[in-house]
Amino acid sequence: MDRTLTITIDQDWRAFLADAGRRAKHGLAAGAYQGERLNFESPAAFFGQLTELRWNIVREMLGAGQVGIRELARRLERDVRRVHEDTKALVDLGLLEKADDGSVICPFADIHIDMHLTQNFPAAA
Repeated sequence: MDRTLTITIDQDWRAFLADAGRRAKHGLAAGAYQGERLNFESPAAFFGQLTELRWNIVREMLGAGQVGIRELARRLERDVRRVHEDTKALVDLGLLEKADDGSVICPFADIHIDMHLTQNFPAAA
């Protein structure tokens, strides 16, 4: 089964959690995988956590299987220490998973970002 991740930006995290609960309940009843979701409260929170360098890691890891941190740093032509810091942040967010041997894997076959900008979208505080 291919895992999917939808990233959303929604300031109303309570409504997001309620919606996720409804989706899970209906999905379990139907026996269908509903995908996984990650929400950020604001565009600032999203871009603060998912920097360009971190997106490059995710892009490199999609479909790559398990990759060691040193090998990943070599592929990205980046410092091992910085790649380690960024992969730890991505593991904490759930975009990557860490194996017992310290290597990382991106478990998703598809990552979708769902971001809407409307006239009434609140500015970052």
